[in-house]
Amino acid sequence: MLPKIIEFEAAKSYVDLKLDLPKPIKLNVPKWYKHLEHSADFPTIKGCIPFLDTMTTGYSLSLPQDFILKHNVLEEGEVKSYMTPSKQDRFKTIDINLNTGPIEQTHHIRQVEGSPFVKKNLEFPVQKILNPWVIKTPPGYSCLFVSPLNNADDRFSIIPGIVNTDTFKVEINFPFIVNGDKYPVLDTILKRGTPYVQVIPFKRDSWKMKIKEVSQTKKNKSESFYFKHTIDLIHRYKTKWWNKSSFS
Repeated sequence: MLPKIIEFEAAKSYVDLKLDLPKPIKLNVPKWYKHLEHSADFPTIKGCIPFLDTMTTGYSLSLPQDFILKHNVLEEGEVKSYMTPSKQDRFKTIDINLNTGPIEQTHHIRQVEGSPFVKKNLEFPVQKILNPWVIKTPPGYSCLFVSPLNNADDRFSIIPGIVNTDTFKVEINFPFIVNGDKYPVLDTILKRGTPYVQVIPFKRDSWKMKIKEVSQTKKNKSESFYFKHTIDLIHRYKTKWWNKSSFS
């Protein structure tokens, strides 16, 4: 079966730079995971295929600019939160969707009133990263956008969303929440090239839920299987139940 095609389009002047291009997210697997030991005598999360799948499924978008991010900082006698490019890019034409304009890209906190985002963002406006890429998928396919699963930057995270990328053919921008739980005051630089979005394409289907009881016979068999094969359960998942997907 031929692979499905996902397209990432941007202005020629930006694409020609060949910097910070979207790429398979499997290229961003963290060093700590690669260096983690795993054996039958000492099993670790490195042997867990479902965990690995979270970090290798889909594609990554990287920050297209260096950003100065200041959150809950005192400046000129006033507590502020804002984000601005550390250097104004030379690309200031209308055909490139980047944070270079004089107007801050924010959402008022009332737009997410009552959500856990409000407290985590310390009740400041929600900042937004402009993304230069238009993402296109085949008919019937959408994309889930999340912070890199099990490998996110601990300073901020995008607000997840699903977009019908087969019909919505303009740039998708990403509001994000500062991790105020860990950083009650933050004065930092978000470096260009930092992976900040995981793009997971999927086929839209209609579903209907069923709830069933497991028969006692099946329950007994399941418990027996688990206790007999606890040690090699992960290996059995990989060889018997796992269907590896490819993203390139």
